[in-house]
Amino acid sequence: MHNINRKSKVIETYCLELIDLVSIILAYILALFLRFGSVEAISFLQIHYYVGVFILLFSLLYNIFSDWNRGFFERGKWVELIAVVKYNVILSLAIGCMVFLMKLGWSFSRLVFGYFIVLNVAVTYVLHQAFKYYMLHEYRKSDSSDKVMIVTEMRYAHALVKNILADKAWNYEITSIALLDQDSSKGTAREITGIPVVANRKNLFEVARQMPLDEVFLYLPHTDINLVKSTIIDFETMGVICHYNVEIPELNLEGKTAGHFAGYAVMTFSLQYLDYRRMLLKRMMDIAGAIVGLLITAVLTPFVALAIKIESKGPVFFSQIRIGKNGRRFRLWKFRSMYIDAEERKKELEKQNESDGFMFKMENDPRITKVGRVIRKLSIDELPQFFNVLIGDMSLVGTRPPTVDEFEKYNIQYRRRLCITPGLTGMWQVSGRSDITKFDEVVELDLKYIENWSLWLDIKILFQTVGVVLFGKGAK
Repeated sequence: MHNINRKSKVIETYCLELIDLVSIILAYILALFLRFGSVEAISFLQIHYYVGVFILLFSLLYNIFSDWNRGFFERGKWVELIAVVKYNVILSLAIGCMVFLMKLGWSFSRLVFGYFIVLNVAVTYVLHQAFKYYMLHEYRKSDSSDKVMIVTEMRYAHALVKNILADKAWNYEITSIALLDQDSSKGTAREITGIPVVANRKNLFEVARQMPLDEVFLYLPHTDINLVKSTIIDFETMGVICHYNVEIPELNLEGKTAGHFAGYAVMTFSLQYLDYRRMLLKRMMDIAGAIVGLLITAVLTPFVALAIKIESKGPVFFSQIRIGKNGRRFRLWKFRSMYIDAEERKKELEKQNESDGFMFKMENDPRITKVGRVIRKLSIDELPQFFNVLIGDMSLVGTRPPTVDEFEKYNIQYRRRLCITPGLTGMWQVSGRSDITKFDEVVELDLKYIENWSLWLDIKILFQTVGVVLFGKGAK
């Protein structure tokens, strides 16, 4: 939990630093316009540029060393205003010292200085409040936040949910509750403080593996230790992060960390810890790669679309609901490579499936058009997925996103392959994807990728993917 809390803290800190810098730029530009009235007049005042740069650098250093935004989400409106005013008082003192020591009083406008401080208080406060509102009311409800299930007993549930909801956290949303002391035959509460009760002891994992779920919070102070241990291990196997509120000396699993969740002391269990800084770099790499990929897609689309339309009726693009990170559903896009009745004909061809049932593979699939065989051979049909990468549903490198019917057959071990964002390419694709017919081999490759993930591994797989595309290895 320490690493997870640290990730949220760093995101919060960097966002607020960026907001403070943007506020300074906006306030300073407005102050210059109020004083001088035009771009032409401002362009001759180089001294004001130097002072502006100093203000930005001082603000950045002050944020780093003072951490004045500590406890940001707990601050009320008046406390926030006081904090912003204090910050600007320090900023004004720093500007005054700089102007005095550099003997710039004769050339630096006092009106610009006064306008800037007043405007910066207003702009910083407004942007802080807007950011706080967005993170607490919009981001927390979005698919990007962590979805959390509470696993507890009825006697603790109401107080527990009330306390957790009182914790102003922006990075997770409590979406469901499981009551282990409830039996479906006796009846179960439908919701607690507005949060649905979705499972009991008997169907906990049957329900959990089929829903969007990133983390689980266990509050079971008087539950048999063997049940707690097996529950934690099963959630770990699923790839879901598990928080337990009480230290368990007997449970010695690799990867456990002590920390806090919503004010409760917990032990956190996870089979993988992905460094948030490297994940941020991975996301930046995804965005850059997606932009390049979409430019290539835009150039090729007229030719591919014409070829698809000439051969068969139907749309140029094909979309399908796939399962993404931790059970999230998203719409995946491709160039259409099959006839429009492909999904209906799939049922007729099930007996000829060359895979083991979790995937459908057929060497000479009659549903594939002639153009489809060419664009599949060259992996051109995958190009529209760069849009999925750009919006965050997919990554450049990851695990293969399963279809809904595949996902419904998963056990808790198979579900672990979904604990990261699915990829446009991955170890399965560069390991001869048409030669692999057993789903267990696919899972093994995916788990190997998850357990050994690094940015260098992603880069290596991307280069291998280029080789696979150029030489058509394993693409049918």
